[in-house]
Amino acid sequence: MKSILLFFTVSLITTISCGSGASKGEDRTVLSNNQMENNSKERAVATFGAGCFWCVEAVFQQIKGVDTVISGYMGGKIPNPTYREICSGLTGHAEVTQITFNPAVVSFKELLEVFWQTHDPTTLNRQGADKGTQYRSAVFYHTSEQKEEAAFYKKELEEADAFENPIVTEISAATTFYIAEDYHQNYYKLNGEQPYCQYVIRPKMDKLEKAFKAKLK
Repeated sequence: MKSILLFFTVSLITTISCGSGASKGEDRTVLSNNQMENNSKERAVATFGAGCFWCVEAVFQQIKGVDTVISGYMGGKIPNPTYREICSGLTGHAEVTQITFNPAVVSFKELLEVFWQTHDPTTLNRQGADKGTQYRSAVFYHTSEQKEEAAFYKKELEEADAFENPIVTEISAATTFYIAEDYHQNYYKLNGEQPYCQYVIRPKMDKLEKAFKAKLK
């Protein structure tokens, strides 16, 4: 497992950063945890922060059993933050993806496996060239079961020395989820030829296919 994990920890590029475009100030919908979780009785919700949400969104959109993946913000101090505000590092929000999935097809543990193998959970407030608290590694749990499962999995990885450095992933209760601006949604699908997509996301997708081919749509 260590060999699979390690190739995701290397920074793919040091000169291009996520979200370098100007922020747009369009109105956005705010969804509470209960609103998301009550969308379907047969669906569950997971929320992960693993660096730039463009990357995380692209990864989880490929997983069987995942219905929707929405980029947004969670874990901060002010309501309805804009992208420009969260990039200041002063709001406390993390870039996250909110995932609606079918537990009969893919379990939360399997999503955690993809989460921990597709980013570096040992770099504090950083993924590659993307630096700041908004890029922190985080699992925002929606149930006590998710909390216990995330903590147990993290402990297993630590005891197995899966990474050379300590895991710094935050495990916190989910709070209000704020949907990111429209131009952040489906970013890789709509902007696949952009430099960040080609140099950062595309190699990650290639490695995802090799490591989790059986789990992909």
